[in-house]
Amino acid sequence: MAYLNHNPSDVFRPVRIGLIGSGWMGAFHAESIARRVPGAELAAIADPNVESATALASVLGASKVTADAADIFADPEIDAVIIASPARFHSSLIAQAAGAGKHVFCEKPAGLGLDELDAALAAVEAAGVHFQIGFNRRYAEDFQAAKKDLAAGTVGTPQLLRSLTRDPGTGSIPHAARVPAWTVFLETLIHDFDTLNWFNEGAEPVEVYAIADALVEPGLRDQGFLDTAVVTIRYSNGAIAVAEANFSALYGYDIRGEVFGSKGMVQAGRATETAARRYTAEGMAADTPRLNVELFRQAYTDELVDFTDAVRARRNGTPPPSAGYALTPGAADARRALAIALACIESVKRGTPVAVNEAAVL
Repeated sequence: MAYLNHNPSDVFRPVRIGLIGSGWMGAFHAESIARRVPGAELAAIADPNVESATALASVLGASKVTADAADIFADPEIDAVIIASPARFHSSLIAQAAGAGKHVFCEKPAGLGLDELDAALAAVEAAGVHFQIGFNRRYAEDFQAAKKDLAAGTVGTPQLLRSLTRDPGTGSIPHAARVPAWTVFLETLIHDFDTLNWFNEGAEPVEVYAIADALVEPGLRDQGFLDTAVVTIRYSNGAIAVAEANFSALYGYDIRGEVFGSKGMVQAGRATETAARRYTAEGMAADTPRLNVELFRQAYTDELVDFTDAVRARRNGTPPPSAGYALTPGAADARRALAIALACIESVKRGTPVAVNEAAVL
């Protein structure tokens, strides 16, 4: 008796993903793909630091390691890439990946200038690949609950919005002198900018006014280091938003968002690790998260589940799953948030409000 012809469907073939950049965030994403994302496979790791990439691959079972991302782009077995390299390489890597037909998940920011980002996103559109940027707060349970209320019109028309990021610290910032210029806008507050844009969906940011200083490390102020910032954003629907950041919250990692509207208010985020409280003779206390991968562990996983599902849907020609409201942050979201960040930088330089999109490059 001869074997029956059987062609297994791509539905069950894992989405094979290559990682570019094996640093802090890249390593966590790699672990998520290897251990927590159903139907995904960590196929390869690229990093100029081959020793780091090899060590990560040996722990997570990735079979291929290279110093050159071009090897991943040329690999026909790889479906998609996660870009977790330093930000200055993001736009170029996005364009290269798209040109090779790979779907792209990129950590924020997707570029350091609108011109370079527009070129990268044009490559994505021309190739017809899926693009997603790592705005993980959209995947946090409480932020999604707030978004559902906003989408349902529960709070009416947004009028005042707020988003904040307070990184955990000890009162000083180790290696602050090596932090790239304008990080507070390009890599920290850019999350808040996306949150505000997402919460105020349908409106465009039109003008920003930013104030920033070195209040944690004042000795580095003359070198251009900034660790504290407040930004006011005016939107096309008249809503006014405030975003703030600081690099050293002694009490832990603090991420929150809020929308006040014509019918009420919705809030998201918390400074405590759980809802548990302890009451003793010393007073009331609660544990607080100290790392982004603690506070947003599930959100970081779920954003990659969303990415993997979208890649699989495109590969198999099936409709992607729908959340019933805007969720996946894509090309327009990456550009909109970067445009605000660049306008903030220009506003700090000038000391005046700046129109969004007026500052096209860093």
